[in-house]
Amino acid sequence: MTQGGSSRLLTPEEVAKWLRVSATTVRNKYRVWGLKPQKVGRLLRFRERDIVTYLDEHYE
Repeated sequence: MTQGGSSRLLTPEEVAKWLRVSATTVRNKYRVWGLKPQKVGRLLRFRERDIVTYLDEHYE
């Protein structure tokens, strides 16, 4: 498992582009997928490295 990516915070819309799903799907399914969110106030954000790790684990 490679720990790629950075600590940059991504919006659900940016994550949706990477996963090729809608932003609504990301908001509804991130817990099922095991993605760890970072709350910034009331906003939902995801660390880029967590998304890279998820993709490495599930799509290689």
